[in-house]
Amino acid sequence: MILSTLGIDIAKLKFDVCLLNTEGKLKHRVFPNTAPGFAQLGEWLTKHRVECVHACMEATGTYGEALALYLHSAEHKVSVINPAAVKAFAGSRLSRTKTDKVDAELIARFCQAQQPPAWTPPPAEVRDLQALVRRLEALVEMRGMEANRLEALISTPEVRRSVEEPSRLPRR
Repeated sequence: MILSTLGIDIAKLKFDVCLLNTEGKLKHRVFPNTAPGFAQLGEWLTKHRVECVHACMEATGTYGEALALYLHSAEHKVSVINPAAVKAFAGSRLSRTKTDKVDAELIARFCQAQQPPAWTPPPAEVRDLQALVRRLEALVEMRGMEANRLEALISTPEVRRSVEEPSRLPRR
């Protein structure tokens, strides 16, 4: 039986959590968005006598993927939710304050009230394919940006050559 809810506001370098227990008591903490940070979260949950938690985070790109996998592998229930649903929930509560700590609490309250479905991680092969597609999309976007630079009539010959032939750039 799940006794606590964990709202997670994820960012590139850190994640803020809000632990909401059945009595409505809140505990907040910030962890680095790294494998050691995930382990610290696990220790923190244990310290607060949490064996199983319903953890919720917004689907905001790749920043939360490793944490979601970590929590899932630790046999916690994980929900990866649409940010628009949380925004609508915030609007229904007339919440206007926007900080990471407040967002983590809002996500925890959303999770407790809405009980979103559990997330199941895609197989490793699918995750690898998704990462490759994201990389290809980034490269195509960069290629378009470089083409735009060439069309802008770059006047410095060295800069123009570096755009036309990036392999000639000096290595660091």
